[in-house]
Amino acid sequence: MGHHDLLVIGDAGLPAPKGVPVIDLALRPGVPGFLQALETVLSELHVQEGVIDTEMAAVSPALRATFTAAWPGDLPLREVPHAELLRMTAGATAIVRTGEFTPYANVVLVAGVPF
Repeated sequence: MGHHDLLVIGDAGLPAPKGVPVIDLALRPGVPGFLQALETVLSELHVQEGVIDTEMAAVSPALRATFTAAWPGDLPLREVPHAELLRMTAGATAIVRTGEFTPYANVVLVAGVPF
């Protein structure tokens, strides 16, 4: 991943635009979970920003609270409407589809540089 490349981690229902590679990790409902996949990717990828659905707070408040607690405090996090997040996925380097069945469990990670 190069600087400003996008990597999407999404729930099991996130649609993938044609031409964007999908890494489908789903084994069964809930496995692996969204937060589990996110934690693993964040340990390996230098990220400069995250983008989530604004709808997560209203539709999946428990996930939103857990996500917010796990999100690195030094990384900016933006919220955009789901339709805008879906438009962003068209420019992604790849989409990682998890087994998460919680609505709006999606994040676009913007790659940074480690220097």
